[in-house]
Amino acid sequence: MSADRSTVFAAPSPVLLPVDGSTDAFPVRRVYCVGRNYAAHAIEMGGDPDREPPFFFQKNPENLLLADGVFPYPPLTEDVHHEVECVVALQSGGSEIAAGSALDCVYAYAVGIDFTRRDLQALAKKDGRPWTAAKAFEHSAPTSPLVPAARIGHPSQGAVWLDVNGSRAQTGDLNQMIWKVPEIIAELSKLVTLAAGDVIMTGTPSGVGPVRRGDTVVCGIDGIARLSLSVA
Repeated sequence: MSADRSTVFAAPSPVLLPVDGSTDAFPVRRVYCVGRNYAAHAIEMGGDPDREPPFFFQKNPENLLLADGVFPYPPLTEDVHHEVECVVALQSGGSEIAAGSALDCVYAYAVGIDFTRRDLQALAKKDGRPWTAAKAFEHSAPTSPLVPAARIGHPSQGAVWLDVNGSRAQTGDLNQMIWKVPEIIAELSKLVTLAAGDVIMTGTPSGVGPVRRGDTVVCGIDGIARLSLSVA
């Protein structure tokens, strides 16, 4: 496209995630998610917890943003589930990245929730169809402010938890991930070319369950961040 060519309508603004303790923001390029990366959750969802190659799906950058601390309950579903996850934000990328150097690509960490229209996902699985409608809808991946790795290092353990209305629903630990962060980056980079601005949601521990209108959801990863929201 030539420099003087205009667009047919205004180009959308980039999705920017806040960085904790900074006025800088992180521009999001793509959002990747890892499926069934905790053994107990794999069993919970009817899968095999053995260490098979990880599988990935995508959400949209805009899905990371909350509406003023509120998760609007989405249409065309009666069964939305919470899945708390460690979020990894990349500052660099490439193809065929070696696991031994993969952490050099990581800029920051956060906690997020992979909200899922479980009823639509079940139908998609039954019919052998993609999960897009179940996973990539508005506000389906709210994320806390990013915490730079330069400040906290690269946590390999730490409690991962989620409460609904003050009751513990999900609990696990980063050390229970089947595929660790360096391995996730290495495996994903075999499939796609990663780049600065990419965000990876690394899977959820067991205890996933429904949220309902009026619920208060609080989640966190010890040593990284916490996130609070209400369901509208």
